[in-house]
This record gives sequence, structure tokens and C-alpha cells, in this order.
Amino acid sequence: MNKNATLNKQETLSRFRESWSKNSILSTLFALVVMVLIQAVVQGINAGSFTGMFGKMWMAWLNILRNNAYAGVIALGMCFAIISGGIDLSVGSTLCAIGAALLYMLDEVNGPLAAMGITGPLTYIIAIVAALAMGALMGGLNGALVAYGKLPPFIATLGTMKIFRSVTQQLTQTFNPAVPAGFKAIASTRIGRQIILPIIYWVIMVIIMHIIFKKTAFGRQTIAVGSNEKAAKLSGINVAKVKMKIYALGGMMCAIGAIIYIARIGSMDFANAGSGYEMDAIAAVVVGGTSMAGGKGSLVGAFIGMLIIGVMNNILNTVGVPTFLCEAVKGLIIIFAVLLQKKDNN
Repeated sequence: MNKNATLNKQETLSRFRESWSKNSILSTLFALVVMVLIQAVVQGINAGSFTGMFGKMWMAWLNILRNNAYAGVIALGMCFAIISGGIDLSVGSTLCAIGAALLYMLDEVNGPLAAMGITGPLTYIIAIVAALAMGALMGGLNGALVAYGKLPPFIATLGTMKIFRSVTQQLTQTFNPAVPAGFKAIASTRIGRQIILPIIYWVIMVIIMHIIFKKTAFGRQTIAVGSNEKAAKLSGINVAKVKMKIYALGGMMCAIGAIIYIARIGSMDFANAGSGYEMDAIAAVVVGGTSMAGGKGSLVGAFIGMLIIGVMNNILNTVGVPTFLCEAVKGLIIIFAVLLQKKDNN
């Protein structure tokens, strides 16, 4: 009896270890639970009471989800790029450029749509469609440089990051748009006294992108390209076309992030908007279990990874760690996550 119990226990532990090593979601969820427990302790100490802790945790999580929605959407596109064996450093600058164009089209005083007498919801629809198309084109440019220009993704997107940001700043030096209140209602409308629409949009995009990744040929082709590009070509996959789609999709995720950003805030600081989003997105994707070598990853993992980054920032801010050191901790987390991946691959 004792022997059978011991064997069953060993078998259970063996299965758990196997699931732990193969299922990145399990280990990522565990990391999130640990971070939340630490957050609860920190918030409880800061609140001074058990009851006060729940109130602070509730508000902290609302802020975490709301403030990370823009970068969280961008991380979904970044996840596809990294799974394919690439990377996109231009996402923050892309969001900034699209945000500027969106603000220009929405401007009720000097905007082109207002000049043509187009107002109201039709303005919003046209502006949103144009922003999505602009995102696809900007992402497609990155894809063309990588797929047909044969540039390393790091170099190609580093170059476009600088170009997109500098051109946007040059063109918006005297830009002072007026955003319609109706457009701001897209993300700023209160539900139950709280602004949660950005969170809802983020969750919807996670579900959509997860389905695309798991249930479509495009998702399988992304994995194949990241796993072994030469084998993917030999199996009949048009690798260049897949890469173009991946980066165009990433650009559209930046456009969605820009739409939510403008609708939530109503303005944009073109010098700083989106700055650092590329690092947040990469950190979320890597912490979520996606391999930097390509061929392996999870959209749900990227979502959980962004939550981990958000909770970590909340803990560090609560205990009064300086902003610059917060970024250092984020860098350490990225390094640690990649080291764990290398250990799993050995």
C-alpha cells in the first residue's frame, strides 16, 4: 500500500515537472500569483489594515489594467514577430506617428474632414479606418525591409523607429488639435463609475489574436517560420509573404493602441508618447514564455506577462523605488526570463 502510494506520488510529481517544463502558461501564472501575493503584503502594510488592503488592491488593479492596455495590445503584435524569429523596435514610434495622424483627422478646427464638412460619428469611422490602414502600411514597410531587403529585424526596425519618431516631431511642432468629445467617449465612458473600456478592448484583442494564432493557417505558418525558415520554404510556405503579414499585423496593433490612447487621454505628447512601449512589449512577451529564438510562444502568455510587469511596477512604486531603478528591475526580469528559456532548451 505504501509502495503504491509512493509510486503514485512520484508519478504525479513527474507529470507536474513535465507540465511545468512544457507549458509556459503554468510557470507564468505561478509567477503572477507570487507577484500578487507580494503586492497584497505591500498594499496591506501601506494601508495599515486588512480591509484597507482590499480597497487599495482593487484600485491598484484597475490602474494596472487600464494603464497597460495600450502596451498590452502592442505586445500581441510583438508576440507574433518574436515567434517568427524577428523583433519590432519601432512599435512605440509607430503608435506616436499614427496618433498624430489620428489627431489631425479628428481635429474639429483645422482637420481635413472638418474642412470637407464631415462631422460626428462618420468622422470617427473614417479616422479609425485610416489609422488602421496607416498601421498596416507602416508595419508592412518593416516587413518589406526584413523579407525583401534581407535586413536583420533589429536593424530594420531600429531605423524605422528613429524615422517615424523624428518625422512625427518635425511635423507636429505647431500642432494643437481639438479632439471631439464623442470620440473620447469610445474609451472614456464610465461603466459602474470606473473607466474600464480600455481594459475590455485589450481583453477582446487577446481573444481575437489567440484565435488567429491557434486556429488559422497564418498562426501555424508563423510558428513554422520561427522554428526553421529553410524547412518552412521547402514545405511550400511563402516566407516573405508571411513576414509581411506579421509586421503589418504588428502595425495594426499599434494603430489600435493609438486609437485607445487618444480616446482615453484626448491628446498626445509626441516627444514621449509610446516611448518605452517596445521594451514593455518585449518584456511581456518574453516573461510570458515566448522564445527569443522563435518558433514557440503564447498570446495568453504575453497577456499574463504584461500583468506581471504591471504588478511589478505597482509594487516598486508603492515602496518608493525611483523610476530609473524600476527600469533596471525590468531589465533584470528580461535577462532572467531568457536565461530560464536557455536552461529549458538544454
